[in-house]
Amino acid sequence: MASVIEQVQAKHKKQAVVDVKSGDTVKVHQKIREGGKERIQIFEGLVIKATRKNSLTSSFSVRRIASGVGVEKTFLIHSPNILKIEVVRRSKVRRNYLTYMRNLTGKSARLSGVDFDKESVNAIHDEIAEAEEAKIHEEQVESYDPEAAKAEKAEEEAEAKAATAEPETKE
Repeated sequence: MASVIEQVQAKHKKQAVVDVKSGDTVKVHQKIREGGKERIQIFEGLVIKATRKNSLTSSFSVRRIASGVGVEKTFLIHSPNILKIEVVRRSKVRRNYLTYMRNLTGKSARLSGVDFDKESVNAIHDEIAEAEEAKIHEEQVESYDPEAAKAEKAEEEAEAKAATAEPETKE
């Protein structure tokens, strides 16, 4: 029975995931469906909780202040609606669950930063998510300006054709 569960979990687990820790400031690129349209919404905030690191049900909670109101969202790391997670900043914290941050405002809510290699932490590429993000972006461009989208597509095809054509050799 356990092997069946492990097989299902392995099928739905993302191959490459950014290491998200409590105290990180992250940008979460989330796919949102509104009616028949899809778009990408970016939610940036402080990670106040990270749970079950290596599990399919691993999640993290992000908090930010929007228009003077505290907003918290919990994301499943392996959810197909999460396209990308970027770590913007790392902070030094001694707790895993930063509940005390809810009561702090202004300068008292600041955390001391830690130096880290931003490029190596965010260097995880998921081809499926990137392709889906490009598809959504293309649909948004087409719905905004169909003529410009057709011209852009024609330019890309011409460039691809020129790249695949064999260059002439000079004697």
